[in-house]
Parts: sequence; structure tokens; C-alpha cells
Amino acid sequence: MERISWDQYFMAQSQLLALRSTCTRLMVGATIVRDKRIIAGGYNGSVSGSVHCVDDGCYVIDGHCVRTVHAEANALLQCAKFGVATDLADIYVTHYPCLQCCKQIIQAGIKTVYYAEDYRNHEYAIQLFEEAGVKTVKVTLDYLAVDTNYKEKNAFVNGLLDELEKTANNRNDVETWKEEAERLFSK
Repeated sequence: MERISWDQYFMAQSQLLALRSTCTRLMVGATIVRDKRIIAGGYNGSVSGSVHCVDDGCYVIDGHCVRTVHAEANALLQCAKFGVATDLADIYVTHYPCLQCCKQIIQAGIKTVYYAEDYRNHEYAIQLFEEAGVKTVKVTLDYLAVDTNYKEKNAFVNGLLDELEKTANNRNDVETWKEEAERLFSK
């Protein structure tokens, strides 16, 4: 049996954290690691005790949801709250950090940002990381530990199957495909 790499292990932790997200626009998770030990984790969502976007919709101003605290910020704030040093730690994030999170990551002394997906990579964030000597590494996952888009994929497949059912000559084929979709999405 071949084990997954440390980078994939910590990224999988971030993917799992993303599933706690209360953001309806993008599920993001972040894991802060020092010496191959997880010291904090966070996901994007509302301020503790406040209304969540999944319940009340997003509060969007200038194209950004102002209700959401980003995953990276939540992980860093968890460290601050419990007195855990972040200097020379690494952070694993499901998506490339936004400009504001980039600044917070630099100020927290994080040395390496590992990310799985590009997401609106801001030119100035890239520049700031370079100037601060913060290394950014894209982690290519050769497996999918957690699929944070499973609901959208399931809805898409079900929509396709419904459309196919309207035009299909062979209803048995459509039923077989529906059963297979149900099996795949119910794991």
C-alpha cells in the first residue's frame, strides 16, 4: 500500500474543513501546520453566533460577501485566540488566498502557502508573497479525498437524466443510468 504524501494529507484535512463552510458561493478550508503537526484549522463562514449565508443568503457589497470570515483568517484567529504561535508555520488552503488573507498570512509569519486550486489569484497578492519570501506551492491531488462540489454535480447529473428521460427511446437505459447515478452520489 502506498501512503499519500504529507502535502496531500494536510490538503485533505483542508478539504474536510471546507465541508463545514456556511458560504453558498465557495467552500474553502485551511489547515495551519508546524513541524508536520496540525495547529489550527478554519473554514469560511459567518462570525460566531451570527446568521449564516446558507440560512439567510449572502450579504454582498461590491461583489464580495461581507458576512463571511475567510478560512485562512479563521485558522489564524484560532491560533491567536488560544495562544498558538504561527511563526514559520505552513498553511494548506483549498483555494489560492485572496489579497486580504495574503496580508494576514504574511503578518502571521507563515513561510509556505500550499493550495489546491487557483481562484482569482490577485497579482498584488502574488507580488506580496514574493517580496515577503513566502513560498506558494500548488498541490496536485492525484486522488480526491473530499469532493466539495458533490451537490452541484449531483444536481447537474440529475438534470441531465431528467432531460434524457424526456427524449429517450429506451426507458430501461435511463432507469439504469439513474440507478448508477444514485449509487455514485450516495457513497
